[in-house]
Amino acid sequence: MATPSKKTSTPSPQASKRALPRDPSSEVPSKRKNPAPQLPLVQSSGPFVEGSIVRISMENFLTYDICEVSPGPHLNMIIGANGTGKSSIVCAICLGLAGKPAFMGRADKVGFFVKRGCSRGMVEIELFRASGNLVITREIDVAKNQSFWFINKKSTTQKVVEEQVAALNIQVGNLCQFLPQDKVGEFAKLSKIELLEATEKSIGPPEMHRYHCELKNFREKEKQLETSCKEKTEYLQKMVQRNERYKQDVERFYERKRHLDLIEMLEAKRPWVEYENVRQEYEEVKLVRDRVKEEVRKLKEGQIPITRRIEEMENERHNLEARIKEKATDIKEASQKCKQKQDVIERKDKHIEEIQQALTVKQNEELDRQRRISNTRKMIEDLQNELKTTENCENLQPQIDAITNDLRRIQDEKALCEGEIIDKRRERETLEKEKKSVDDHIVRFDNLMNQKEDKLRQRFRDTYDAVLWLRSNRDKFKQRVCEPIMLTINMKDNKNAKYIENHIPSNDLRAFVFESQEDMEVFLKEVRDNKKLRVNAVIAPKSSYADKAPSRSLNELKQYGFFSYLRELFDAPDPVMSYLCCQYHIHEVPVGTEKTRERIERMIHLGAVYTSLTEDRKMRAHYQLISQKQVTVIQETRLKQIYTAEEKYVVKTSFYSNKIISSNTSLKVAQFLTVTVDLEQRRHLEEQLKEISRKLQAVDSRLIALRETSKHLEHKDNELRQKKKELLERKTKKRQLEQKISSKLGSLKLMEQDTCNLEEEERKASTKIKEINVQKAKLVTELTNLIKICTSLHIQKVDLILQNTTVISEKNKLESDYMAASSQLRLTEQHFIELDENRQRLLQKCKELMKRARQVCNLGAEQTLPQEYQTVFQDLPNTLDEIDALLTEERSRASCFTGLNPTVKERWLNPLKELVEKINEKFSNFFSSMQCAGEVDLHTENEEDYDKYGIRIRVKFRSSTQLHELTPHHQSGGERSVSTMLYLMALQELNRCPFRVVDEINQGMDPINERRVFEMVVNTACKENTSQYFFITPKLLQNLPYSEKMTVLFVYNGPHMLEPNRWNLKAFQRRRRRITFTQPS
Repeated sequence: MATPSKKTSTPSPQASKRALPRDPSSEVPSKRKNPAPQLPLVQSSGPFVEGSIVRISMENFLTYDICEVSPGPHLNMIIGANGTGKSSIVCAICLGLAGKPAFMGRADKVGFFVKRGCSRGMVEIELFRASGNLVITREIDVAKNQSFWFINKKSTTQKVVEEQVAALNIQVGNLCQFLPQDKVGEFAKLSKIELLEATEKSIGPPEMHRYHCELKNFREKEKQLETSCKEKTEYLQKMVQRNERYKQDVERFYERKRHLDLIEMLEAKRPWVEYENVRQEYEEVKLVRDRVKEEVRKLKEGQIPITRRIEEMENERHNLEARIKEKATDIKEASQKCKQKQDVIERKDKHIEEIQQALTVKQNEELDRQRRISNTRKMIEDLQNELKTTENCENLQPQIDAITNDLRRIQDEKALCEGEIIDKRRERETLEKEKKSVDDHIVRFDNLMNQKEDKLRQRFRDTYDAVLWLRSNRDKFKQRVCEPIMLTINMKDNKNAKYIENHIPSNDLRAFVFESQEDMEVFLKEVRDNKKLRVNAVIAPKSSYADKAPSRSLNELKQYGFFSYLRELFDAPDPVMSYLCCQYHIHEVPVGTEKTRERIERMIHLGAVYTSLTEDRKMRAHYQLISQKQVTVIQETRLKQIYTAEEKYVVKTSFYSNKIISSNTSLKVAQFLTVTVDLEQRRHLEEQLKEISRKLQAVDSRLIALRETSKHLEHKDNELRQKKKELLERKTKKRQLEQKISSKLGSLKLMEQDTCNLEEEERKASTKIKEINVQKAKLVTELTNLIKICTSLHIQKVDLILQNTTVISEKNKLESDYMAASSQLRLTEQHFIELDENRQRLLQKCKELMKRARQVCNLGAEQTLPQEYQTVFQDLPNTLDEIDALLTEERSRASCFTGLNPTVKERWLNPLKELVEKINEKFSNFFSSMQCAGEVDLHTENEEDYDKYGIRIRVKFRSSTQLHELTPHHQSGGERSVSTMLYLMALQELNRCPFRVVDEINQGMDPINERRVFEMVVNTACKENTSQYFFITPKLLQNLPYSEKMTVLFVYNGPHMLEPNRWNLKAFQRRRRRITFTQPS
């Protein structure tokens, strides 16, 4: 019995009216999700016949999760309500024994038999064999609709499984052996011919069906021959039918004998010809093999000198490369010395050029002085000539004085104008420089700001989008709004950014700072509600905390290594600084150095300390309990939070012991504040840039006006000067000439006094150049020697490189030849191996052919071919093709002389008649016991039409009717079921099959026939030496007879079944007996 979980059915084998073979719990299959342990293979030879089913195991198959059934050796009745899974066991038997899915009439794909929702299913059948049970496993993959086969847990193919099943004479496709529920109606539809073939396969000897097929083939050939000869011999047969038939029979007999004798000789000679052909092929292969073997030996010997030469070349190449490296080192040293000498020579050349240039300058100066003296003398002479011709002029002094006063006034105005223009130009240049400097500063600020904004965008995209919106909508706010704190903070030193980021949470670092609650609500409504951005916002205190003084001055804390408060480490707008001071007391938190940490660590050992490690934050935290009487940095300073170089200390007072507890945490690396941007300074620069631009515009306007004024004064000045010039020329020409002559004479005197001794300068320069040339000549000599050495080394190196190249080229050629020879050697060796294997194969084949030829001629191992065979063989063809062609021809001729081999017909027909007679005897007895009549006979219309032979079943259920052939239309459904069941029972004792399956064949029977059929099934299937029988039914009549050899398998399902480990069959039987005893009579 079964106790399945869920609403799926599981069968449970139970023995009725007999002792169980093992503990009942082991017989109960279940729907467990964990597979049951495998039962040991049944090796007992007991009542099971060869090929009977010992065990059926299913997993994820149709209605079952996991189920195992152990049938008995005789009649197995599988009982259960419709839909519980009885036919699922039949399907498992069919598919597990390599049956086709379509045969059961349910589905055409094996994947449809896997339980819905599962990807794989399994069926395992254990068949009894005297030599050891055969376990066949079929695993089904739903996705690929494929099956994987295993025999005794070893992977195999479906073809091997089919061969193993066929060897046990199991035919799941034969309705006489395997009748599933959906094929019960098909049995009555079988024709006589199909029923005969099914019966032959089921209970006939193995060769009976084969003989039947041979007979049908022979008959078909005979019909073809008769048809071809009928037209030619029809007239002759009518005229001399009897006499000619005897005459022809004799002639045909002797003619056929001659053909058979010839066939016998051809078949005897054929193995000898085949042997001779193979022997000749063997000799040819052997000769080729020996030739290839010699070729392999020569190739191996030819490789030895090449290998030795390659090794010599490799050694020579290593030596040459070592010498080339030595020469390269020498060349490098000589080249460095040459370069040093060249540098010294170049410096000497440069010194000479400098001396020559100085001398040339002096020479040019002297030539220029002589030229100026000559020009001055000529000018004096011209002036003196002009003075002689000059006449006295009238008094023009008043006009000249007036013009001079006007000129002086205009000159003053012009000087003032030009001075102002120069000042404005200088002022403009200064402003442009200032503007460029401010622009550069703004660009640098923008680059730094972009870096901070990129970090904000990458980490907090919503906050970055809110910043962009704020910059475009500042006009919506009444008071100042500061961008996120991480953008407004400007570190004075980037190294200190880690303190600020460890002190201020990231949520506040990305928060916007407002001075007005109303502004913050407007901002959050637009950004959070409308744009759905996740941003933070805070309000700065109304009264500023930005300048609030710390409780202790920094000078008092410097003795402990503190160098600053957090507030002094950065700059920020006033609202941001005020908020941070109010919220995080950055004006009260000092920052120390390594000295501070050492002072703290030295005091740790004075108190009780315990340490715990926090793995999830991957940092070390030390908790120290410090006595109030101990003098420590923390107690002295009375600070709540302090920072050292790499740690943060937080001080608390214990609520229970009133002791000071300090915790220290390693500082995280700074991520956002490492880039410094001063927004206030940037705004100041922008304002400064605007002011500079305004000033530049004013300066440009003033310059334009001044240039116009200067141009007007210049024009007026030129006019006055021209007038004055004309007057002066008229008045003062003589005086001017005298003054010019006097001036030129003074200049001439000065030029004549300023003389230079060129010869002395040239002599000094020549002396210096000679000294330098002597040094230079010495250097050139040394350089020439070095160049010669270097050239010699280069030549030697090139020579070595050429030698090395030659050696490498020769080595590569040898290696190429060696590789080609090796490749040829490998190919030749492979050819040799193939030839040797072919030789061995041919030698073995020769031995086999010789043995077969001697067997054909009935010769012993030492006997020679008799002379009579040799004589006959000489007249026969000598090639296999000719012999095969002649054999085919002679066999065809011989087959024409007889339409049928009577031996085959007798071997098939006589046992078949006996077999049908036995079936008829048992079938008739079964029907007689039911007060009905039935018979089975071998039916044919023409004795020679072997493909028309069939088994005819005729039945009669009422005494007033005649025997009628069983057809799908004449009898009722119940009558067809009874006839089918009784025919299968008639086959049961004659059956060669190891088991038979009949599924729900009693559905159409009336109670009387069902009871009679059931009794026959029990009596027949429970006899000794009968095959295994599976009878599947959803119901049974009351008070039916049972046998001790029966095995009843109940299939139950439902949501309230017990678990398998809680089912106790003996307790159930006791309860059942108590219920039976207490029922009223």
